[in-house]
Amino acid sequence: MEYKYVYHKKKLISRYTATKIIEALNTSRGYVKLSFDLGISEEDVKIMNYDSIVVIDGFKIEIDLLKELIDSNDIYCLEDEDIVKVAFYADGKYYKLRYVAEKAAPTLEINGIHMHRIVGVTPWEDSLMKVKAAKIQRGLKVLDICTGLGYTAIASINMGASSVVSVEKDINVLKIAEINPWSRGLEDNRIKIIVEDATKIIHEMEEGSFDRIIHDPPRFQLAGELYSMEFYKELYRVLKFGGILYHYTGQPGVKRRVNFVKGVSNRLRSVGFKVEVRKDLMGVLAFKF
Repeated sequence: MEYKYVYHKKKLISRYTATKIIEALNTSRGYVKLSFDLGISEEDVKIMNYDSIVVIDGFKIEIDLLKELIDSNDIYCLEDEDIVKVAFYADGKYYKLRYVAEKAAPTLEINGIHMHRIVGVTPWEDSLMKVKAAKIQRGLKVLDICTGLGYTAIASINMGASSVVSVEKDINVLKIAEINPWSRGLEDNRIKIIVEDATKIIHEMEEGSFDRIIHDPPRFQLAGELYSMEFYKELYRVLKFGGILYHYTGQPGVKRRVNFVKGVSNRLRSVGFKVEVRKDLMGVLAFKF
């Protein structure tokens, strides 16, 4: 099923925003520059203080909640004169948009597991590094497996890709992305989002139809089928000769001294790829010659 992404613009408050508001209250300033889109832009906002309540652009927020938010990675949405956490339960899972750093793209958490690297790098920077490693450039066709918040698909278009087919199995992930300002680039008509199991839809794709593939699956314990030799055969089939695959692996088994990446590399080689391990990106590059 093709999914039409629509960005829902809302006022979002993070730890960074809450800190700026509290600072403004303590200095008795009536106006302060705030970002309601997680650091993408700022605007002058009038703040009024009524004892335990602060009024921001007509929204009433308890000061105690703002103080709690300063020490939290939660993100809240101002909507219908209420303040609501950007998180929800659906299909037995808990989805949450998670604050990472000041003026940085957030990550997505599912059942407490974040879907991007966030130590020493922001999710946006991480996605850009993957796209650059795959040498995505002007005019190339890209297959993006596991859309998530859409950062690699958007980065691919920004690097000049002519089109991106992005596959996401979990529609709840896309619902979160529609609230995330950093995902707004998914509205680009050069990005086609398909809601389907990648291991199924890939059989319907034509041989040699993509110049590049970004394969960014959840950890092996959550989606082992996306690390299988059968799936790798299909990735090899739909990639053009001379094409490049970037495959995120993470570092599972490191503490137990299990070389998970070696197993991934061996399976990729067995289906025909030439493989280069990229420890700096916690993944591998695979080439079809």
